[in-house]
Amino acid sequence: MRQISSLCVYCGSSPGQDPAFLKTATTLGVYLAESGIRLVYGGGNVGLMGAVADGALSAGGEVFGVIPRGLAEKELAHPGLTELHTVSSMHERKTMMAELSDAFLALPGGIGTMEEIFEVFTWTQLGFHSKPCGFLNVAGYYDDLFSFLQRMVDQRFLKQEHLDILLTGEDHITLISRLAEVDIETFDKWIDRKDQT
Repeated sequence: MRQISSLCVYCGSSPGQDPAFLKTATTLGVYLAESGIRLVYGGGNVGLMGAVADGALSAGGEVFGVIPRGLAEKELAHPGLTELHTVSSMHERKTMMAELSDAFLALPGGIGTMEEIFEVFTWTQLGFHSKPCGFLNVAGYYDDLFSFLQRMVDQRFLKQEHLDILLTGEDHITLISRLAEVDIETFDKWIDRKDQT
């Protein structure tokens, strides 16, 4: 079992439509603080990003934000974090967040959230690191995504072994426990061609 002392959370800069999204983000932040797990996130004070940070801070937790200068200048940076790192680019932001974290978790979010979690999952898939990744499937938000990922497996664009290490769950406590327990093995990414005749 790995020690998760620092968890990177990717999530929307919008609160979303379902009130469960905001409630879960706040609850997750509180849980991380009470568990002694440092929150690493994108440094914003809006949407689910702001909620997860506020939840952790309200319970005395450590919160590290990483935000590009362009967004900070638009007054989107959270003013009350343990540490706020201002960087020059999105690439720098993602690299620093990955380096600071032992595992990665996606709350509901949009294209940015998808891009961030799938980038670090790709690094796991390729063996660049062995840090686990998971999706907190609040109110079934990621049901269709995992159906599509299974379709990738069925159509031989993704190995089942790789999909199996991309965790999903509806309960944050259980999911974080699974992130600590999952065995990240290195599998050859490449899928051999089948005889099409």
